[in-house]
Amino acid sequence: MPDAQSLPGCCLCGAVRFTAQPKHDAMDVCHCISCRRWSGGAWMTVECEPDMAIEEDGALGIYGSSGHAERGFCKTCGTSLFWRMRDGSLLTVAAQAFDDPARFRFASEIFIDHKPPNYSFANPTQKKTSAEIYAEFPDIAG
Repeated sequence: MPDAQSLPGCCLCGAVRFTAQPKHDAMDVCHCISCRRWSGGAWMTVECEPDMAIEEDGALGIYGSSGHAERGFCKTCGTSLFWRMRDGSLLTVAAQAFDDPARFRFASEIFIDHKPPNYSFANPTQKKTSAEIYAEFPDIAG
């Protein structure tokens, strides 16, 4: 059972259930090509404490998507679940995989310069370019 700060969630088929502790009440969106291809759209994510708990990890797949990061997904239904730095310094969990995703306010969009022109969000958000993200996180610059 999750504690008061941890929130439950799962993949589409329920084979991977988790609890994670969000660092704040904000949902962020990544428009980089890797996240768009992996998630089938913009990656809607919530930054969480790195100690995410997976109830049954037999259906959990891990894909090393770069030298610095890996992505977690359900091997049964294919749901994209999380992105994390290999060194454990940063974990982001799919906002829509939480049981109550409406609790997160839409706060920011990153890699805004990678967003294709065929969609836009109406919400006012903070927007950061790839250069701004690489300056903030030099370990992911590639």
